[in-house]
Amino acid sequence: MRAGLVASDAPLARAGEEELRRRYRFVAPAEADVLVALGGDGFLLSLLHRLLDAERPVPVFGMNRGTVGFLMNDWSPDGLPERLAAARAVTLRPLAMTARSTRGETVSSPAFNEVSLLRETRQIAHVEIAIDGKVRMPELSCDGVLVATPAGSTAYNLSVGGPILPLDCDLLALTAISPFRPRRWRGALIPHRSVVEFRILEAERRPVSAVADQVEVRDVAWVQVATDFGRHLELLFDPEYALDDRILAEQFQG
Repeated sequence: MRAGLVASDAPLARAGEEELRRRYRFVAPAEADVLVALGGDGFLLSLLHRLLDAERPVPVFGMNRGTVGFLMNDWSPDGLPERLAAARAVTLRPLAMTARSTRGETVSSPAFNEVSLLRETRQIAHVEIAIDGKVRMPELSCDGVLVATPAGSTAYNLSVGGPILPLDCDLLALTAISPFRPRRWRGALIPHRSVVEFRILEAERRPVSAVADQVEVRDVAWVQVATDFGRHLELLFDPEYALDDRILAEQFQG
């Protein structure tokens, strides 16, 4: 197995890269069968976005040299070839966001964690929500709303009170961010094959941005979110500390 090595610009990640290169031989990332990534979750998400459009996407084995590192394995320079050989693969399918701005521009971008809509000013946002072409929420008054994948359900979705989803479930989390009306509506669980459409009411007066992981589109008028079943990537995890175990463990944290 030919392994490539990439690292973020953080000093901790660069130090880890130097140590691994002293101990092991790596090929250029374009020639690799697997990529070892050193950094945090943000760096890993950026890497996944780049790999998604590559001619030959390869699995990624991340090691945490950042802060939280929820999507990363523990850092250790020892026994790397053995760890790669024993690693368990988890398949991630991204969301596909299509956003149309009030200026008529259309932007498409994938999201492995979530697509979130956020108010841009002090004024509350008014959003209509349709699922599979049927309007389910004529008007949600809120700071925002998001759609999260199971892998992303422990990120921003969890911080705004959304549910944690098991990695192998066929669901998406539709979660309100600081809802004002309907006051008691926090969100919904929807099938992963659902197509979610958001229409921004009073879009000019109450501007809203749409964010797909790290890509932001300002002043949106309409946003569609659906699972992209045509593309996927694999993350590799140590057998004793896999992503689905971490997601389950999060449900028992205080």
